[in-house]
Amino acid sequence: MDDPADQDFPYPPELESHGPARIIAMCNQKGGVGKTTTSINLAAALAEYGRRVLLIDFDPQGAASAGLGVNARALDRTIYTELLAPKPDITEIIHETIVDGLHVVPANIDLSAAEIQLVSEVGREHTLARVLRPVMDDYDVIIIDCQPSLGLLTVNALTAAHGVIIPLEAEFFAMRGVALLVEQIERVTERLNPKLRLDGVLLTMVDNRTLHAREVIASVEEGFGDRVFDTKISRTVKFPDATIAAEPITTYAPTHNGAHAYRRLAREVIARGHSA
Repeated sequence: MDDPADQDFPYPPELESHGPARIIAMCNQKGGVGKTTTSINLAAALAEYGRRVLLIDFDPQGAASAGLGVNARALDRTIYTELLAPKPDITEIIHETIVDGLHVVPANIDLSAAEIQLVSEVGREHTLARVLRPVMDDYDVIIIDCQPSLGLLTVNALTAAHGVIIPLEAEFFAMRGVALLVEQIERVTERLNPKLRLDGVLLTMVDNRTLHAREVIASVEEGFGDRVFDTKISRTVKFPDATIAAEPITTYAPTHNGAHAYRRLAREVIARGHSA
C-alpha cells in the first residue's frame, strides 16, 4: 500500500514479458551508509510492482542474504563457488524469498578469498558478468549489493553492471569518499565497460530536522544535479528491526514511511528508465 499523498512518480505498467535484465550495482566504499538496506528494500519494492528481481549478495559479510532469511554460512555453494568454478551454474544457487518475484544469490565469508584467487585469472574483471549471463533473460532487474571496498570484487560488479546507485548517508563525513568512487566508475567505464553509467546518488539516513542534514542535501544536489534521486530515505529504527526479522520493510511494516519511501524509489528508478 502506498501513501496516497505520495504519487508524484506514476505506478509502473504491468510487464507483458520479462528480461533481459538491467544490472544495477549498489556501491559505496564506505560502510554503514544503508547500501544493503537499500539493495534489499529496493529489490522488494520492484518485485511488488511486478518486476522479476535477482539480488546478488556480493559482500563477504552476507548481510543481504541474512536480511532475506538465507543462512549463507550453512551453504556449500554460494556466489564464491560459482566465481571460481570452471563451469559455473548460477541457477543452482538461487534462493527464493518471502517476496514473490524476488530471488537472492547468497554470499558468506568465503567470498573474501575471491579477491586473491581471481588475481591470476584471465579476464578476471569479467568473472561475475560471465556467471550472470545465463540468467539475464529470466529477470527484469539484477541488483548487486557490493562490499564496502573498491577492490576487485567491486570492479567485477561495475564491469557487469549497466548502472550504479550510490547510497550516501546525509553527513559531510560520508561525502569524502564519493569523488574517489566516481573516479573508479569513470575508469571502469573507459577501460572495461563502456555501457556503465551513474544512475544516481541516493541520500539515506536523512534527518530533515537538522540543519546539518539539509546542508548536506544541498551540497550533494549542487555537486550531482539531477543525478540525485528525488526520493530521500529517512532514518528509522524500523530498518534494523526488519533486518532482525529477516525480511524487507515492505513486508515487515508495509504501511510505515520507510516502506513508502522504498516503493517511491522503485517508481522513480522505473520512471527514470533505470529499470524495466
